[in-house]
Formats: sequence, C-alpha cells, structure tokens
Amino acid sequence: MIRHIDGTTALVLDSPHSGTVYPADFGHACELAVLRQAEDTHVERLYDFAPALGAHWIEALFPRSYLDANRNTTEIDTSLLDAPWPGPIATDPKVLGKVRLGKGLIWRTTDDGQPIYRRLLSVAEVEARIEHCWKPYHAAVARAIDAAHRQHGYCLHVNCHSMPAVASSHATEFPGEAHPDFVVGNRDHSTSRPELAEWVCATLRGFGYSVALNHPYKGVELVRRYSDPASHRHSLQLEINRRLYMDETTLEPHAGFDGLRQHLRGLMEGLLAIDPRQL
Repeated sequence: MIRHIDGTTALVLDSPHSGTVYPADFGHACELAVLRQAEDTHVERLYDFAPALGAHWIEALFPRSYLDANRNTTEIDTSLLDAPWPGPIATDPKVLGKVRLGKGLIWRTTDDGQPIYRRLLSVAEVEARIEHCWKPYHAAVARAIDAAHRQHGYCLHVNCHSMPAVASSHATEFPGEAHPDFVVGNRDHSTSRPELAEWVCATLRGFGYSVALNHPYKGVELVRRYSDPASHRHSLQLEINRRLYMDETTLEPHAGFDGLRQHLRGLMEGLLAIDPRQL
C-alpha cells in the first residue's frame, strides 16, 4: 500500500495523504466523492520529477480517511471503537484537539463534519490498518532518511501536502481561514534549522507566492518523529494551496499545474544545492 523509490541524494520527499486506493474493508458510509475531498489530490504528480533528481520518494497509496499516516498511533478516537483500545492513548491537549475534530489516526468525520461511518470499528480492524499501512509507511520514511544521512552526513526531509483554499469547519482549529499559497512548517523551528525554513519561504516568495511559516500548519507526526536538527536531520512540512493547480470541486488540474510543478522543481533543485551544516 505504499510506493517507495530509493534515491542517491540527501533529499527525502514523502506524500502521506495523496493515496486513492480505497480498501475493500473500509466500510465507510459517506459517498466516495465526499471522501475524495480529503485527499491531497495530485501531490504525487506535482513532485513526479523528484526521483530523476536523485531524491528518495515515499508515497501512501491508501487514503488518509482510511488511516492518517501523519498521526501517531496513540491518537485513537475511542468513540469509534466497539471495545476498549488495548494500547496507549494520547493525553496531550494539543493532540486531543485534532481527535475531537474527528481527525485522529482513524478519521471519524470529513472536513465538513460529515460522519464517515454508521458503525463502530473493531479493535482488530484498526490494528490491521496500523499493521498494513502505518507501520510500512513509517518504516519506509525512516529507512530513506537513515540512508540519506548515512551517505551524506545530513538529510533534508520534505513532507509534501496540499490544503484547501479555505479551511473547512472540521479541518483545523481555524475554520473559515483563507490560506496563503504555501505554508511551511517546522514545528516552531524544532524540526529544522530556522535558516532552512526561512530559505524555503524566501525562495517561494521569489517565485511570486504568498507564504506563511508555522501557521496554521506547523507539521505533525512525520516531521516530528524523524527530525533531529542537532544531528543534521532536518524535516519541513510543505503545504500547497490546491487552488494553485486544480479545481477543488471536480479535482481536475487546471492551467496553473505545470507552472507550479516547475517552481517546485526549482525549489527542490535549490535544496539539493544546500548543505544545512553550512547555514
């Protein structure tokens, strides 16, 4: 349920939310067209140049509404289950805020608050999703980052996402907020050197885009788990406004797609020329 292409450079890219393979055991109640609005649609196409540049590439083929690989396995919404969860459950209020919105490891609601299920899930099926989706995805990201760091002495990890033009009611803690063209996240400079995040922001602004840093998206589990700036392991989350490249209703790419893709290529080529140890 993942696609993994080994690279030769220090650059690691992953796309955890662009999957479109809906498993037969999903058992969702809402229409597929509604669920598809949760996808980071076409992100894998926007970065399809990356392997040719020597970047490591990891892509989830399963949809985020089935299991969100950018969440910790402790982010369990117990209201979805037909029995007590046997493992640890997150207690951090910041984490629980997303769970309350219906956006834990297993989603309870769509971004507009529509229930995804008309049934309770068994502990066994949630455990199976973790085993078959979450664990292989995280293992692939960890292997790629370790390989890049081992070969080059540092690694640059970009966690690739897209976001709606306007935040929906159950998507973030800022419903109705209009998003800029890009949001760069490094969890308030804890997952990368500040200079690296600022360089990405400045480069994107140089292309003519509006860019925010760490608001409203700071980065979540994938950048938190695999970063260690003191050891030259840098992770950034990069959110792209979907209106730049597609119709958000039909999900069809529009005329802006190719130009955006070229700018992303330029950004990645710039990152490949950076040694963060020298910043």
